[in-house]
Amino acid sequence: MGKPTGFIEYLRELPVDRAPGERMRDWGEFHHHMEERHLRQQGARCMDCGVPFCQTGKLISGMASGCPVNNLIPEWNDLVYRGLWHEALDRLHLTNNFPEFTGRVCPAPCEGSCVLGMNAAPVAIKTLENAIIDKGFESGWVLPHVPPVRSGKKVAVVGSGPAGLAAAAQLNRAGHLVTVLERADRPGGLLMYGIPNMKLDKRVVVLRRIELLEREGIKFICNANVGENVEGPLLQRDFDAVVLCTGATQARDLQVEGRALPGVHLAMDYLTASTRSLLNGGADHAAIHARDRDVVVVGGGDTGTDCVGTAMRQGCRSLVQLEILPRPPDARAADNPWPEWPKVYKLDYGQEEAAARFGGDPRSYSTTVKKFSAGAGGALASLLTVTIRWEKSAAGQFTPVEMPESERTLPAQLALLALGFLGPEQSLLRDLKTAVDARSNVQAEYGKYATSIKGVFAAGDCRRGQSLVVWAINEGRGAARECDRYLMGRSSLP
Repeated sequence: MGKPTGFIEYLRELPVDRAPGERMRDWGEFHHHMEERHLRQQGARCMDCGVPFCQTGKLISGMASGCPVNNLIPEWNDLVYRGLWHEALDRLHLTNNFPEFTGRVCPAPCEGSCVLGMNAAPVAIKTLENAIIDKGFESGWVLPHVPPVRSGKKVAVVGSGPAGLAAAAQLNRAGHLVTVLERADRPGGLLMYGIPNMKLDKRVVVLRRIELLEREGIKFICNANVGENVEGPLLQRDFDAVVLCTGATQARDLQVEGRALPGVHLAMDYLTASTRSLLNGGADHAAIHARDRDVVVVGGGDTGTDCVGTAMRQGCRSLVQLEILPRPPDARAADNPWPEWPKVYKLDYGQEEAAARFGGDPRSYSTTVKKFSAGAGGALASLLTVTIRWEKSAAGQFTPVEMPESERTLPAQLALLALGFLGPEQSLLRDLKTAVDARSNVQAEYGKYATSIKGVFAAGDCRRGQSLVVWAINEGRGAARECDRYLMGRSSLP
């Protein structure tokens, strides 16, 4: 620890965001970079806490507490403070294959469990992580590392999201010949089409890493939908092992009257159409577009926020976001103590942009949709909402109860359903005949990752359900280690 009094001397500081009115006019990332002296001061705030909860990576009350990939956070914070950036990058890469992803899109459970956060603002861990990897790329320190010896074993990784990329990177590092199959037209999975460009630049950040993996020897095959145009059993025949990293892409729907009307879409279909049109050079020609429309986003999570930010850039006429849960408190509640993830109110980038344009936070809490209604042309024209309250049932479970006389009609020509996901799509699992658990996820024990089929492993959201990018990386690394052990009888992968 370089500066014992750093957490006293320096306040928490974050990169300045581009002004909402400016950034809504383009699709570029919205954070500015911090000067090095300020970054080093932020590194100095990391205190000698003795037990660094920031890197524990545990589930507490069902939510992540600490870093799921067990980043060596105090070590690289200290190295940043000392100006030893290359050494900081080396420590960061020991545990995280893709810090340029997590440094941009991770909600930072590490900061929620920072010991300093007990009575002050936590260390700006996510900012420092992103700064380390960006400096590494800018300085030419991030280079392809081709394994010196090949094992001769062939592994197919199904899915190129964060779990698939992490598994592929680690298995390639072990010397295996890795082929990644992706059903979309570009690799990257969730990173490519599930997160909009202003949060994670596709060409500068995602494709840069994929090209690096290709130079290390990993082969990517796109438009390969295993279970549809690629037969799962053929993978078992042609490869020595298979790792399933398909994600949990079966969206939760909202089965109310009018759901089938034109203008009601799943959020991921909307985000995918937007990013694909942007990458194809025609951002204004997305198949689903919000221009001059009244937009209602149903769902208050990260995907809902991304829909808000996308609709703002497409020039929506108005925007409302419905959240079925109550408004979170401004500070930790008594039943949400440190080091749990802090369930507190925040204005994320999308809501900040909507507030700048329309005058306030667009979210309507404790609200759900009761009915979608058509206009004269047969397409969506409005929706009926209702306020709900949460009551505990006799079984001790909270259930939503409709408040009387709380119905409200909202104009809407575009409704986006961002209600989370139910698990992996089943065609591939049926094709391979893998066992599934009660939640329809691939059945594979955490830590072992082996499915019911010999030589087939599973990792990420398809195994654990919808979760964070950083958990997907953790699982991809773990599945690679167990797959390597299966192939070679032992493994030196971390």
